[in-house]
Amino acid sequence: MAHPKHKHSKTRRDKRRTHYKATAPTVASCSNCGSSVLYHRVCPECGFYRGKLAIAKKATA
Repeated sequence: MAHPKHKHSKTRRDKRRTHYKATAPTVASCSNCGSSVLYHRVCPECGFYRGKLAIAKKATA
């Protein structure tokens, strides 16, 4: 394996790591119930995906 001949400074290391950041997930609103949903996911509230029922949710009594 290669070994560095000289030490890289903390500034140089941190400048390289500036692009290592998390991105916020894209959130949309459900077309059926209006709750917030992640893109390309079934709505956890009503079970609809792209206007069609994907998962039948159990009714809580």
